[in-house]
Amino acid sequence: MRFKTYCATLLLGLSVFSCTDLDEQLHSDLEESTSGNITPAGLLISAYASLNNPYQQDNRWCLQQLSSDESVAPTRGGDWDDNGLHRAIHLHTWNADNGYMSGTFGGLLTAIFQASNVLRYSPSAQQAAEARFIRALAMFDVLDLWGVVPYRENLDDFRALPKTLSSQEAIDFIISEVNAIMPDLPASGKAFVANKNAARVLLMKVYLNKGTFLSRNAPKFDAADMAKVISLANEVTGYSLSSAGKYFDNFAPDNDVKSTENIYTLYNEEGVRGGGVDRAYWTVSHYNMTPGGWNGWAALSGLYDKFGTGDERRGIYYDYPADTTSNRTKGYKIQNVGLLQGQQTSWVTNKPLMARTPSTQPLVFTKEVGIRTSGNTLETAGIRSIKYPFDFASRGQKNNDWVVYRYSDVLLMKAEAILRGGTPGAPADALTLVNSIRTNRGVAALTTLNLDVLLDERSRELYWEGWRRQDLIRFGKFLKAGQIRTTDSDPIRLVYAIPSQQIAVNENLKQNPGY
Repeated sequence: MRFKTYCATLLLGLSVFSCTDLDEQLHSDLEESTSGNITPAGLLISAYASLNNPYQQDNRWCLQQLSSDESVAPTRGGDWDDNGLHRAIHLHTWNADNGYMSGTFGGLLTAIFQASNVLRYSPSAQQAAEARFIRALAMFDVLDLWGVVPYRENLDDFRALPKTLSSQEAIDFIISEVNAIMPDLPASGKAFVANKNAARVLLMKVYLNKGTFLSRNAPKFDAADMAKVISLANEVTGYSLSSAGKYFDNFAPDNDVKSTENIYTLYNEEGVRGGGVDRAYWTVSHYNMTPGGWNGWAALSGLYDKFGTGDERRGIYYDYPADTTSNRTKGYKIQNVGLLQGQQTSWVTNKPLMARTPSTQPLVFTKEVGIRTSGNTLETAGIRSIKYPFDFASRGQKNNDWVVYRYSDVLLMKAEAILRGGTPGAPADALTLVNSIRTNRGVAALTTLNLDVLLDERSRELYWEGWRRQDLIRFGKFLKAGQIRTTDSDPIRLVYAIPSQQIAVNENLKQNPGY
């Protein structure tokens, strides 16, 4: 059995990065250093980097996506079993010892610690604001996934256990923090540096999900909260939707300079810093693709079937400089991004690909996929999703920055807030917002819009970006049976089980009800 799960461990020590003169225009306080001293800039790098493990198609991503109606990690014969780790997430049968839960919880608490640690070393006002943004972002994720947030105010005395913030306390803390740091964040700049617009998007997500976090089984959406979402969306400026044919610019190896939509990203640069974005390719790609992947995870046909003909988001041939294969150099123009379904063709030879075992079987990715597969379907079951174009030009770390917030999400959240009673705005305005996205993606405008249609549009626009579970809970659909999980889930599954080892070392942390 090949074990492909990478879990974070909770680090209580300091990750020290050295510093040199910083290129303010390009990297703000994020450049690496050589002096060997503990500095606010070096610790800030550590804080930013601590988000890589939870986010980049790993722990947090698995909890948000593999539990949803978009994605599945089927066990393929004896491969991808991992003691049922993946199956439990999709089937909603997890317990407090699930590795993805411990990895995500530990990774996010590490980010909270690393961000708080910056504040102990006399950072500048902007450095402190960036660190507090990272901390608020990680706290939001812990709140979303577990409903409570362990928080340590005093980093000088580790004999004092972290206190546990309730949902309401965590919401209030995050809102207060983000509003407090807003004046000290840069107004613009590289998306991998926390900025005012990223802070506004984080606040939008807090206000949009506030009613869900306080009552997950029966969410209530206060009109004042929805009005805040709309007001914040109107303040997010300086971005535009990608033009037709350029949707995958947002995820490309050079998305840091090419994307017009990315508001906040995680930095990846070969030979400098980053890690994990290449999992977006390895986890789904077949052994005989270029390069060969791990033949693992799949997209469900319910996602694929949401797309209409001509919708570039479902998949296109994407022409980008880091594609050094014959697909680009010889002009084959075979689909290389999006949802791969049906007979696959080599990007090197322009000939149909075959399975590995048996080698006489055509490599045809099927819509049909189950939680377990074997025999003739072992290598072919399931549509594959390549959201991040593979960086062929790099030898090691891939350069695609991982996308956390995009402008299209801002527009979709604003439309949702309008439909949920926020003002100013009318249903016609929400429809216009959604259609502005659809037009740029090459599909016909909608004639009507309601919440169910909007949820589908969020899936089409943001699939596999790590928001689906949160969306399904907010729309009251997370517990409902699906293609593979054929019975409704127990409401306890609206939050995850707090990892056993965390409870064992913190008596202030109590297990969520039902676990």
